[in-house]
Amino acid sequence: MSCDNIPHNGDCVSEVVCDLACAQNKELGDWIKETIKFPNSMVDRITPATTDETRKFVKDNYGYEDVSPIFCEPFTQWVLEDKFTSGRPALDKIDSILFVDDVAPYEFRKLRLLNGGHASLSYPAALLELAYVHDAVDHEAIRPFLDCLMEHEIMPTVPGGLPDMTPSEYWESVKERFCNPTIEDTIRRNCFDGASRQPKFIVPVIRDNLDCGRSVEGLALVSAMWCRYCQGKTDKGAVIEPNDPQWYRLHDLALKAKDKPALWVQELRDVYGSVSDSSKFAEDFTKAMTSIQNDGVAGALKKYSESKSGVPVSQ
Repeated sequence: MSCDNIPHNGDCVSEVVCDLACAQNKELGDWIKETIKFPNSMVDRITPATTDETRKFVKDNYGYEDVSPIFCEPFTQWVLEDKFTSGRPALDKIDSILFVDDVAPYEFRKLRLLNGGHASLSYPAALLELAYVHDAVDHEAIRPFLDCLMEHEIMPTVPGGLPDMTPSEYWESVKERFCNPTIEDTIRRNCFDGASRQPKFIVPVIRDNLDCGRSVEGLALVSAMWCRYCQGKTDKGAVIEPNDPQWYRLHDLALKAKDKPALWVQELRDVYGSVSDSSKFAEDFTKAMTSIQNDGVAGALKKYSESKSGVPVSQ
């Protein structure tokens, strides 16, 4: 039984264990496959990495020298597939555990709304030189942008029907969680490795909206903010230190995209996949990059938010 952020984690563990067992003894591998259950799970809790500040806080307030203290939020949810080998453990005594037939819808909602929210706020926040997620959510340009983006482009891709919360209620709870200053969730942490995060949290939403003929203007702006971040300077000209395993490749391409924005989308096929072929997305991405360059980061965010004022939500 897994407790991690890997999608379909039980299926992944089952495949690896059964393959390894079959390589040693096919009869054993077949027995495990037929007999042992590997329930999928989803864990939902924001737990930033340890920093010098958290170590100092623990020492100053509690007198402990702890090299790896973890600050985590009060919210916690563990969704477990109700599939066990020989009876369910008494985990139902814990309020934060939910047993379901299918974990996938909960996982999908979290990836789109929580992880997608982080991915959408992190780059404009970094470009505006904000340090923490709670600073970003309180920002006068970022918060309205996030709400509009969620309402018009991300939530329409998230099916309802889950018994605990609607997508809208879940997003409201996520915003409240993002506002927590105590966990000190850094913007830089959420900006790290965009080349891996974007294909998980943003590109699939773009693809779904394109397939359904819905707007991708806000998502194009999210993607353009990532490109602008990879140019290596904030809105005020401060240097952004390398923050991606592929930083130098991305940096070179982002600089070229100043004059030819569509190059970013077309050449990062490993990130965008089939979206690289979309003329609609390339057009919206180019408009977004132009807006960032002409209006500044906050101005581009406000322009999008204002453009959606009074616009009906596409389903």
